[in-house]
Amino acid sequence: MPSPLGDKLRALRQQKKLSLEQLAELTDSSKSYIWELENKDAPNPSADKIGKLAAALDVTTEFLLSGANANPDTQVVDEAFFRKYKTLPETTKKQIRKILDAWDDDE
Repeated sequence: MPSPLGDKLRALRQQKKLSLEQLAELTDSSKSYIWELENKDAPNPSADKIGKLAAALDVTTEFLLSGANANPDTQVVDEAFFRKYKTLPETTKKQIRKILDAWDDDE
């Protein structure tokens, strides 16, 4: 029987239309390891692996580890986006800010 973590991983992976193999590649894991996380009782992934899974699925590690339902709320999605944004190169951040400024000008 899958754990709450496994249910979340499967639901998020399917929402993003990722195969087991694709998620494995994004997280430096094997396909069988991702399958085990999704389907086994009480998986015990490392903190590093949880971080990679959260980043690949655009959620926070806290969300993956919490008892909350399998669909992240807006706050979780925004927090994951901001964490990803902070790791982007400055040139990419500048482009994103320009896009946001253009949207502001349309209002």
